[in-house]
Amino acid sequence: MSIGQALLPEFEVEMANTRKTLERVPDDKMAWTPHPKSFPMGTLARHVADLPGWITHTLAQDELEIGDFPGYPPPGENRRQDLLARFDKNVAEARAALSSVNDEAMFRNWSLLFKGQKMMTMPKIAVLRSFAMNHLIHHRAQLGVYLRLNDVPVPGLYGPSADEKFA
Repeated sequence: MSIGQALLPEFEVEMANTRKTLERVPDDKMAWTPHPKSFPMGTLARHVADLPGWITHTLAQDELEIGDFPGYPPPGENRRQDLLARFDKNVAEARAALSSVNDEAMFRNWSLLFKGQKMMTMPKIAVLRSFAMNHLIHHRAQLGVYLRLNDVPVPGLYGPSADEKFA
């Protein structure tokens, strides 16, 4: 079994949990923010929906330049159904990439660039665990707080939440 295939069971659990969280994001709260320095809910949800795509990009490329990113998110792409469709597409592509990547590729270096300057370089396997998976889990947790602050029932991820009792 390859390293990519060994990561798939964890990937599947985390993607299912992430989808459950995104399914709760209310369309009428996309502009809501808990603090002026915080992302609006829709922007945060879009970032969460995009993060599985970083797995695909990391495995296909050896670097990512973030200095030229356009505004985020693009206008008109901030409804729950759009977020879920984007998330599902990114998950399917990431699953396929993980399923087929060879172990040698997992140990090649990958770099994050900002306007041509290397911000970090590490093996792709480390990027997948920290920069993609842990990063997604971190922002998913933030999104859970946003839901709680808006009285939206928070899904149970590793067991029932305060909104979901054992039957």
